[in-house]
Amino acid sequence: MAAMIDEGLELLSEDECLQLMATAGVGRIGVTIGALPAIFPVNFAVQEGSIYFRTGVGTKLAAAANRSVVAFEVDRVDPFEHSGWSVLAIGTANQVTDPEELASLSTLRIGPWVEGERAHLVRIPVEVVSGRRIIHGRQPDGPRGRDS
Repeated sequence: MAAMIDEGLELLSEDECLQLMATAGVGRIGVTIGALPAIFPVNFAVQEGSIYFRTGVGTKLAAAANRSVVAFEVDRVDPFEHSGWSVLAIGTANQVTDPEELASLSTLRIGPWVEGERAHLVRIPVEVVSGRRIIHGRQPDGPRGRDS
């Protein structure tokens, strides 16, 4: 059984985190630009403990080219049930350039959702991962301050 950190809030195991990440399809990569955080949504795939996404020339590719440590966050939330989960992965981004490796990864379903060139494949080997799940949705509070 997973560890509870608060009533209704459960810590997820590494395996659970990776399994949940693989179901999401869209996540957010956090990079540093001049010591300031920047977060970008990307569609992605998880394979063998690594996160993969395609990108064009720009901030995300520069982070990979510089082998920067990045954060990657994925979540799923149900605002009506007050339930959901969140996973945070940290790793060193790098660009996949080896032709054999690129060929072996060609089946990943991470094509671009928008127009433009997204020919560069980035890998983030997951070095640290943590996650939490709300397992008992809390009912929203009713109106306050009304006289019955």
